[in-house]
Amino acid sequence: MKIDEAIKELEANPKDIRFSRLLRICVEFFGAYRTIGSHHIFKTKWQGDPRLNLQEEGRRAKEYQVRQVVSALKRLKEVEGK
Repeated sequence: MKIDEAIKELEANPKDIRFSRLLRICVEFFGAYRTIGSHHIFKTKWQGDPRLNLQEEGRRAKEYQVRQVVSALKRLKEVEGK
């Protein structure tokens, strides 16, 4: 999957993204995560706040976390020049 495809998918309906799908997208672009309780934490490749912290809400991802992932994917695209 390309970054643009992931961004388009997540922006299409941020309220109705399955948590497992969001997790797979993050693993693909940010690598392995660590788990602390119910939190799935991903490191990013840039300085500043270097983490994405995802937590499941039922089977769905929280909308604000979907927006954070979209923002991180856009920044990753800038950093990697894709």
